Amino acid sequence: MARLWPTTNYLDQRQTWPSEGRHILASHDDSSIVVYRAYRPSIASWAVEHQRFGGEWSLTRMSWIKPSFLWMMYRCGWAQKRDQERVLAVRLSREGFNTILREAVHSSFVPEHYESTAAWKQAMASSSVRLQWDPDHDPHGNKLARRAIQLGLRGATLRAYAQSWCLGITDITGFVREQHKQLRGDRLHHLEVPRERLYAVEDDRVARRLGLADAGSISR
Repeated sequence: MARLWPTTNYLDQRQTWPSEGRHILASHDDSSIVVYRAYRPSIASWAVEHQRFGGEWSLTRMSWIKPSFLWMMYRCGWAQKRDQERVLAVRLSREGFNTILREAVHSSFVPEHYESTAAWKQAMASSSVRLQWDPDHDPHGNKLARRAIQLGLRGATLRAYAQSWCLGITDITGFVREQHKQLRGDRLHHLEVPRERLYAVEDDRVARRLGLADAGSISR
C-alpha cells in the first residue's frame, strides 16, 4: 500500500491541532503539499497510471481540492459514496499551491475583504480560483468549530494543477478502507491519519486576505 506521507495516531495528533479558527492543516514539506480528491474508478485509474489528470476527467468543470484528509473523508464517506470510491493523494509543488492561494477569491461576498459587491464580482470574474472555508469534521463526520479550506480550480489554473504543478498521484483507497474499519469497530485509539500541521502562508497580505487565524504569526 503506497503512502506519500508519514501517518500518526488520530487521538495523539488531535491534541496538536487548533480547536477553532481558519487554518490550513496539511501534509507538507519544504517543496510540496498533499491535497485530496475522490473519483470514480475509471478517472482514478487513468490518473494513477499516467501520473496526471486526463481521460474522462474534465478540464471544463471546476475541480475542488482539499488539503485536509478528514474533510475529504467526510466528503466522500470514507470512499463509500457513489463515484467517490477511489481516493487520491495528489502531491503539488509549494510554488503551485502558493500561486493558487494568491489567486483565490471567496465564493461568497466578504465585506471586510472587498470594497463592494461589484468589486467582489469583478474579482471573481478575473480569477480562476474559488475559496471556501467550511466546518472541519471529526472522523465520525461531526462538525467542528475549526474551519477547513477547499479551493475550486478552473481554466489555466486547473490545467497547471493537473499537469505542471502535479508531482505525483497515489491511490490511497486501501489505507482509507483500513482506517474506516477501525472507525466502524469503534477503535478510535487505533485510527491512523496523515500527519498534518499548519501550512505557512509567508505572504502576509495573502494570509490576511484568506482570513487565516494565524495571519501575521507564521508557523512552519
